[in-house]
Amino acid sequence: MTKFTIKRYKENDFSIWNNFVAQAKNATFLFHRDFMEYHKDRFEDFSLLIFEEDKLRAVLPANKKENTVFSHQGLTYGGLIYTAKLKVEKVESILDEILLFLKENHIKTFYYKPIPNFYLLEGNTAIDFFLLKRGAVLERKEMNLAVNLAAPLQISKSKLKHFRRIENLDLDIIEEEDFDLFWEKILNPRLLEKFNTKPVHSKEEMTLLKAKFPQNIRQYSAYRNDEIIAGITIFETKNVVKSQYGATSKIGEEFRALDFLFINLIHKYKRKGKHFFDMGIVNSDTEDYNAGLLKQKEELGCTVYSQDFYKIEIK
Repeated sequence: MTKFTIKRYKENDFSIWNNFVAQAKNATFLFHRDFMEYHKDRFEDFSLLIFEEDKLRAVLPANKKENTVFSHQGLTYGGLIYTAKLKVEKVESILDEILLFLKENHIKTFYYKPIPNFYLLEGNTAIDFFLLKRGAVLERKEMNLAVNLAAPLQISKSKLKHFRRIENLDLDIIEEEDFDLFWEKILNPRLLEKFNTKPVHSKEEMTLLKAKFPQNIRQYSAYRNDEIIAGITIFETKNVVKSQYGATSKIGEEFRALDFLFINLIHKYKRKGKHFFDMGIVNSDTEDYNAGLLKQKEELGCTVYSQDFYKIEIK
């Protein structure tokens, strides 16, 4: 029987972790330690490396809070990361070793948040099956809205009608080198005004991350008469682009500038051969989901995909 050993991540594992993530079948740049550690002061890291003899076979980005482990609260998605060559029965054995390791470290509860399946052409649900088999519960599902760029686009007629009208209004789309204007003029004030909140990332954090991942993090802004009126911050991975932030000024609302940006970027990334344009979840603080946001994303051609959240009590 195959024997796996598990160790917690330490700083001297930086290179071996990143080298493994670079060739894993189900990883994105979010799992690079440079991304995971931009907010390390907010989370107690509990990431795991799983070895078969002396060979690294899998990693688990995770953090710990008291006697609970999460995979990972500081990331949009997470889960067990492994190579395409790892057979399914070994995924099952690795899960058993992880659960045993958690028990030996006095962990009572494990929350597991896998990467959405549309990010991966090869599939990624083996561990979900084994989690349920071992008593995990599907704690909740979120509706993740995404445009299938490999299929004919399904943008609503009303969106396209306004888009054609806006095309004649002399709006300029600029790929920015920094985030200053979007964060200061659009994103921060609009989030504060509409939701009394702030973006998850500060401008300084996003600037740091872009410096480390210049090909993955991009800022597109719409201007009218040299005034920024909307913007979208993109996280770009091998197959998927995700709109991490999107916002518009009051003037931009009048011109439907955010729709204009989204439709242009949908076409841009379809031409580039990306498979999906991820517009994120539509959850609400007061309801199961935000119906207005759902409608808006559906009209841009999105359909619903699952973002699953599992919980297992360690016994």
